[in-house]
Amino acid sequence: MTDEILIERDDAVATITLNRPDALNAITPDMLGTLGDTLESLAADDGVRVVVLTGEGRAFSAGVDLKALGDRALTDGKVGDILDLPARRVTEFMASMPAITVARVNGFCFTGALELALACDIVVAAEEARFGDTHAKFGLRPTWGMSQRLPRLIGIAAARELSYTARNFTGAEAAAMGMIAKAVPLDELDGAVEETVGALLANSIGSLRAYKDLYRESLEQDLAAGLRYEASTEYPIADTAERLTDFR
Repeated sequence: MTDEILIERDDAVATITLNRPDALNAITPDMLGTLGDTLESLAADDGVRVVVLTGEGRAFSAGVDLKALGDRALTDGKVGDILDLPARRVTEFMASMPAITVARVNGFCFTGALELALACDIVVAAEEARFGDTHAKFGLRPTWGMSQRLPRLIGIAAARELSYTARNFTGAEAAAMGMIAKAVPLDELDGAVEETVGALLANSIGSLRAYKDLYRESLEQDLAAGLRYEASTEYPIADTAERLTDFR
């Protein structure tokens, strides 16, 4: 593992930190490869219940480091498979791995970095954090999930406005429009993330894993199909009797 991706394990919680602070944690192919390998390892570890993704310094991530592409041509606004393939692997792991994924957005979170954050189950941000989908500003188009996840979170009208104008907006605005779960002052961000993680750990891991799968399916199916899936899918939840002892 390179020092551009740091991982800290505290019992059932793994914290992954993007660690290129001098470059605002701009994303390179190597970072995505290491991040994908890290997530794959954590996904296979049944002891990991929560994964927190964050950035070192004053940014979550400024997005793709286009300098890392060298002289490669960007055809039709695509950054290319060198970034797209490992990035899609990362977003798929974050969206589907058994652990609940939490993005801790401490500062700048632009374009590709926003796509990574939106693939997480929960996003907690500083009110002062700066978000933006700047694909159109640079003649690019989304390839990591922006066009599908963003309108599902905030509605197509609001998603169009953000993507078409490529404007920046704050963490407070992101929370107000329902893009993220919570925004707090920067000096309260660590406490808010700890509170969220604590609440997750207090609940049944079996129930949370069931919810994660069911909510993912709800985004991919219509209502009737989703209801059938909810009614017919079984999940291993081992602690129901223990949790109900005092109520029966």
